Amino acid sequence: MENLGDLNVNGTLVWYYFVCKREVWLMAHSIVPDQDDENIDLGRFIHENSYAREKKEIKIGDVKVDVLNKKNGYLMVGEVKKTSKYLESAKMQLAYYLLELKRHGLEGSGVLMFPKERKRIEIKLDEELIEELENLEREIFKICYGPYPETPKKIDFCKKCGYNEFCWA
Repeated sequence: MENLGDLNVNGTLVWYYFVCKREVWLMAHSIVPDQDDENIDLGRFIHENSYAREKKEIKIGDVKVDVLNKKNGYLMVGEVKKTSKYLESAKMQLAYYLLELKRHGLEGSGVLMFPKERKRIEIKLDEELIEELENLEREIFKICYGPYPETPKKIDFCKKCGYNEFCWA
């Protein structure tokens, strides 16, 4: 098996865990999706051009949050997504960011932001969610350190995935 070095779970791996476990393995093994894919371009555009006044991207440990604000002494972490279609993935990704903040001694809450839908959803970290995230980390490590990715399975996401040709060519 390839040496993955000091693999650390990050928000992207958490997000893809709920969409496609094969993609988790591919990303962990530095197999990059098609960067010219129009959906990746659209995601980049929305990410760079939404909430410009609030935008304060910052890296904390192995996570990079889209928006970080402090109001009344309390941190608010924002995550910008192009659609709420994969809401469970987005919620868990943002919750993971909140857990990483907590591990660094910082407390806060989160808000998912869907600019095209003009929608916001608040996320709060509790003990049950922390336990779920810690179990999730173990599952992600199992996938990443496995010798091969899962066999591709056709799902709705495949149509918009940057790995489409890799899996189905």
